[in-house]
Amino acid sequence: MIRDRIYAALQPVRLTGCTLKRIGEAHDGGYLVCGNLLEAESGYSYGISNYDGWGCGISTGLGVPVHQYDCFDQRAPRCEGGQTKFHAECIADSPSVDREGRRFDSLANQIARNGDASRRLIMKMDVEGAEWKSLLATPDEVLGRIDQIAIELHANVLDAATQERVIAKLKKQFHVAHLHFNNWGCMPTYHPMPSYAWEVLFVNKRLASPSADTSPVTRPGPLDAPNNPNVPDCQYTPAS
Repeated sequence: MIRDRIYAALQPVRLTGCTLKRIGEAHDGGYLVCGNLLEAESGYSYGISNYDGWGCGISTGLGVPVHQYDCFDQRAPRCEGGQTKFHAECIADSPSVDREGRRFDSLANQIARNGDASRRLIMKMDVEGAEWKSLLATPDEVLGRIDQIAIELHANVLDAATQERVIAKLKKQFHVAHLHFNNWGCMPTYHPMPSYAWEVLFVNKRLASPSADTSPVTRPGPLDAPNNPNVPDCQYTPAS
């Protein structure tokens, strides 16, 4: 089954030289990255909703600019001491303007417009399903400049075959270093996943290699937290 193949492809591996660190909010909005491999020169944070602890943490921690994108909630969050720049625009596979006047553009165009085409980047993305077509349209050379991608993938949007293509495309250049299921989306219909929303950390293969320890990664890990602390979590796959 295609969903089983996707689940298998998203299983994280232990990476030599990667120490996981949580950046952002305590619950929804917090993402894990390889904290000791943060050497990016610029950051991109997609899907803001007027808060972006991740983008602010990257900016203040590394002393680099972080470009924040959201066209649905156009309030710019504050980041004391950071170099965040808010763009009232969303990511898509190509430039467009919708009926409400919201602007969209591709990842490649946005990176080039900000003067980051030759810089090492780090990215967070939570765009409610727009990730699939956006990443599928992104040239491999653009993806190759991204050190780490902390992303929430949404299985309830688009077909599973396209989702599998996107994940395979990313895994050509990235290792899966972390997987966490968002408990806002817990439901059994996405078996073997317990939720339709999957938080995944992709780490560029030029930064780290798989460890000799191939044992399964325990989930949830010590840095994980339920996205919604007020309802039960759903990290473990239900029995077949």
